Amino acid sequence: MAEVLPPHPELSRYWHGPASAKRGFLREIFDSTAADYDRVEGIVALGTGRRYRRDALLRAGLSAGQHALDVAIGTGLVAREARAIVGDTGSVIGLDPSLGMIEQARRSLDLPIVLGRGEQLPLADASFDFLSMGYALRHLTDLRAAFDEYFRVLRPGGRVCLLEIIRPENVFLRKSTEAYFRGILPIFSRLISRQKQTGRLWVYYWETIDQCVPASVVLDALRAAGFIDVHRHVALGLFAEYTGTKP
Repeated sequence: MAEVLPPHPELSRYWHGPASAKRGFLREIFDSTAADYDRVEGIVALGTGRRYRRDALLRAGLSAGQHALDVAIGTGLVAREARAIVGDTGSVIGLDPSLGMIEQARRSLDLPIVLGRGEQLPLADASFDFLSMGYALRHLTDLRAAFDEYFRVLRPGGRVCLLEIIRPENVFLRKSTEAYFRGILPIFSRLISRQKQTGRLWVYYWETIDQCVPASVVLDALRAAGFIDVHRHVALGLFAEYTGTKP
């Protein structure tokens, strides 16, 4: 059995101990902040989120008629763009471990959503042409287990596209992004959200971004799972797209 590969070290301010403790923390904070998520995310994306997500999916090869799985669907921001791309001849299925997020996604999306997590997908082998995951790589507990599962459920020729916010290499951009997540976003959250946990969520986001494993580790883990043509595309020094193909 391969050694567990977490996306970042344990963050003891939020949980202690085994992977189940991290999963419990994440379920609790996402369930409690789901109703506020889209409202605050619009501030995070600075109005570019929808266009960027659509362009990233197209760059990764999603096209009309394909059958896609969106892991960690959240409130459905990536799945909504995927559904528009695949059209009436394709399909999109969502998956998420948070019942709160699933409830929010179902308010605006008419598509199947399954309760589950990336490391143990309750789905059949070779079921999809495309698999996406938006800004949730840091919330996994084991990159190797998750990537093995992504490989398993894709058909030969299927593509994986993992969208992620990364720690900027540029010092000025890194300090500015940290100040945005740690200071500005929590203030906005207190003004426009209903839940006290919402501000804490964005501080936690930054800590996972800052502590996330290097890109080379993610790319190597995708290759180890069996993916070929593995690449990373970076936009604006902050947004990364990890892509690969199942041979």
